[in-house]
Amino acid sequence: MSVRAVRLLPILLLGACFAAPAFAATKSTPHTAVRHKAAASSKASKSTLIWRGDVTTGRAVMDNMAKEWQRSGHGRIELQPFNTASGIDAVAGGTADIGGSARPGDGSPENNRLVFTPVAWDALVMIANPSNPVRNLTARQLHEIYLGRIINWSQVGGRNAPIDLYAVISPNDGVEYSLRSLLFGRGDQQISASRFYLNTKALEDGVALDPNALGVSTLADVGGNRKLRTIPVDDVAPSVANIADGSYPLYAPLYLVSNPNSGKAAAVKEFLDYLQTDKARAALRSHLVLPYEDGAGLVAKDQQRRDTLFAEATNSKAKAPAAPPIAAPGASYAAASAIAPTSQRTAAARAAMDSRNAASTKPAAAGGSAARTYTVAKGDTLSVIAQKNGVSVADLRDWNHLKSDNIRLGQSLQVSRD
Repeated sequence: MSVRAVRLLPILLLGACFAAPAFAATKSTPHTAVRHKAAASSKASKSTLIWRGDVTTGRAVMDNMAKEWQRSGHGRIELQPFNTASGIDAVAGGTADIGGSARPGDGSPENNRLVFTPVAWDALVMIANPSNPVRNLTARQLHEIYLGRIINWSQVGGRNAPIDLYAVISPNDGVEYSLRSLLFGRGDQQISASRFYLNTKALEDGVALDPNALGVSTLADVGGNRKLRTIPVDDVAPSVANIADGSYPLYAPLYLVSNPNSGKAAAVKEFLDYLQTDKARAALRSHLVLPYEDGAGLVAKDQQRRDTLFAEATNSKAKAPAAPPIAAPGASYAAASAIAPTSQRTAAARAAMDSRNAASTKPAAAGGSAARTYTVAKGDTLSVIAQKNGVSVADLRDWNHLKSDNIRLGQSLQVSRD
């Protein structure tokens, strides 16, 4: 199934609330203009916002926040949980005002035009059926399981049964992407999974039914779910306290994604500011996540944590690839606003990029070389191939007439213009 097909599946609508009643009409008075201005301002602050994104961020952040936001006198937030890709695409396309993501931006032009604001820390947890006797997995074992080198539970202290590794089908799903970036240094690492699901909720349901299953979810998602059991990693159990002190190695920020150039940018900024209040932070803690500011010290330790985990997972002395810096919530929004697509800086940057692209795509002179090709190797993805050859994923799709990002081992791809 292609990623595009996944994104077009019907989206479950949750958390719908009744809108606040409209203001009654008033007779004209000397103060009518003032009242009209105040009413307009109030209407703007109470506009309905649409949130769409991954199930994890929906449960951990938005379920309570949407209710608190309306109870505090603001407008309604319509929740549409599904997966990370659907949320980012909706914000980029203008059909949603806020997206939910369990991963940062992936560096693509589409992501770079949006703002990824970190709002909380959540633990990535390995989940199994309650009947599974395994009580611990190491980072190294997880690395080998995901690559298909460990295939039986008996190899990690369990019973003699195959490991049914479950994963979300989209390679850029937030939870999957964050786990793979920690274990492999790249979020789009291809893995050896026996079954794929549309989102983490469907994956959890599958694991609950299979005594041999293993998958990844988050603490906020599965906390209190008696149909699932979390497996400690490196002998440390996932908990909010163990995220806060950095002892549990698998954790990641949860992000809200926004477009600083949308018509509701001011209302979105107001909501993001609200998440910094004491009431909002208390609501986050009740959902087994650590408010982002409570774990601000984790930012300075992030690369060291990644290096240590990567070395253990790969059984080497190698250091993890440098991770994108995690910006402070307010700073990330302000920075993106300063270089909005309508700004002079962005216009100049785009003009320079267009000039470079034009120079690199001029027709070859007579006798010049033909378009270059590349043979897909093990572990390659379309985005990796694009980076290796200095082109965009969109170009690769166009030149090779691809309808999705799916490629196969040994496939020959055109990686330059004719």
